[in-house]
Amino acid sequence: MPARTLAGARARRARRQGAVRRDLPAGGPAPRRRGERLSPAADPGRRSRAARAVQRRHPGQGLQSRGRAADEGRARPGRADRLHPRPGRRGDPMRSAQPAGFPRGFARAPSRPRDDRFDIAVPATEQRAIAAGWLLLGVAALIGAGVFSILLVLARTPFFASLVPAGDFFRVALVVHVDLSVLVWFVSMAGMLWTIDTSPRLLWLGWVALFAAALGTAFMALAPFTGAAAPVMSNYVPVLENDAFLYGLVVLGAGFLLLTLRSFAAPARMSLQLDGSDALRFGLKAAAVSSAVALMAMVWSIVEVPRELDAATYYELLFWGPGHVIQFTWTLLMLVAWAWLATLTGSPLPLSPRVVVLIYAIGLVSVFFAPLIYLNWTVPSVEYRKMMTWLMRFGGGLAILPMVLALAVALVRRVASTPATRPLRASLITSLLLFSAGGVIGFLIQGSDVRVPAHYHGSIVGVTLALMGLAYALLPRLGFREATGRIANWQPWLYGGGQLLHILGLMWSGGYGVQRKVAGAEQTLRTTQEVFGMGLMGFGGLLAIVGGILFVWVVLDSVIAARRAR
Repeated sequence: MPARTLAGARARRARRQGAVRRDLPAGGPAPRRRGERLSPAADPGRRSRAARAVQRRHPGQGLQSRGRAADEGRARPGRADRLHPRPGRRGDPMRSAQPAGFPRGFARAPSRPRDDRFDIAVPATEQRAIAAGWLLLGVAALIGAGVFSILLVLARTPFFASLVPAGDFFRVALVVHVDLSVLVWFVSMAGMLWTIDTSPRLLWLGWVALFAAALGTAFMALAPFTGAAAPVMSNYVPVLENDAFLYGLVVLGAGFLLLTLRSFAAPARMSLQLDGSDALRFGLKAAAVSSAVALMAMVWSIVEVPRELDAATYYELLFWGPGHVIQFTWTLLMLVAWAWLATLTGSPLPLSPRVVVLIYAIGLVSVFFAPLIYLNWTVPSVEYRKMMTWLMRFGGGLAILPMVLALAVALVRRVASTPATRPLRASLITSLLLFSAGGVIGFLIQGSDVRVPAHYHGSIVGVTLALMGLAYALLPRLGFREATGRIANWQPWLYGGGQLLHILGLMWSGGYGVQRKVAGAEQTLRTTQEVFGMGLMGFGGLLAIVGGILFVWVVLDSVIAARRAR
């Protein structure tokens, strides 16, 4: 290397060392030569052997910064403060800015405390008036059904059957009774619950649906008194070959269609927390989806069933598919009522809301097999009828069994009852017993005897009792007086016990071959066992009628007392 270059390099090195020495504090460490090792006292960056031993025993102490020792006395945030906003960060743009691409309401939705209780608040708006109107329509339908049921029970009871005209009179009364007590009652209770589970939008559509259903119900109830009415004993929806009745049935269906459309057009909000109220809302929305599939099946059947068929075959095929599908709707409403009533009576289900949502989803999944059946087989085919029967028999029980077990476990617990919860608990217990009995009888059916009505009476009455209990629970929330007292306490036991005797009598008589859909002298009761079975059926039916009358009495008394108080 040239001497001039070597001298320049030495000068630059000397200047750098001088600058470092000037930055050192006074009394700092003296410069050392290359390879010379300073003692720990002279080098603050080095630790002695003893200090390194302490560091190995307590790893966190040797990593403290120079300013940390001075801050040891100050309180520091712990794990519980991890989610609290830090001081001075309120205006942080990274925290206050809304993510791009997200709606304002979703990105900054206020969080609410999680509540696993299965309960829904009734909105104190015009929705409450619409919901109350649906409840009163259901009560009016039960009043009409009760009048015709008295004639039905007497027409089948020994020693009284001769007093009631047989033949078409019995069948006409049976048609109106079934349509009012099942179809109109269930549609009305669905209207009450879906109105509660919607937002305040499109209220006019809710009123139109209610008025259409009420008008259709009035025409159906008055049809037997308007002229000749030939009864057609089709399954699920029996009809009268009468212009007034058919017009009322169409108007009722239009009201149900508008009710279902509003449940989709103005749904109530659900949070992603899936707490107890969200689970109930999911169940109600699942029931609305099932109703939409049933309405689609109804339109499909109208298109495919030949109108040239005789009346009995035509209506049987017309309502076979939609009638099977709509049973999923009523079952989902019952499962929602069970969870709701269990919470209100102090015996909550031993299931989390997410598990209950899963059960409701399982109950809904089977509904989507109905369009596949329509796509693969024509409505008049035998395979179509068999597949719909299998869908209802096996698909309907997937969600029921776990809920029945959970409800049985919940009801075993002893809880302190109050005057307000006694009618609710009685309705819940009797609903569970009747629905379970109807399900068991369904697997014992052979042929077409009175065991068939024993099966669907148990199932339908189980749903009815759950909805009756929910009606009691919602009376004060709809602005009426609370349902309390001896009549309210005994009504579910009387109605449920009478229906249980009713279906046991039918089951007993069906084992001896007594045929369904006949009454009076057409029954041909030959043996003492048949007479005893049908007598037990008649006695239970009369008790159930009294129980139904008491339900109407309790509800109307609550409504009238509330209006007088105003």
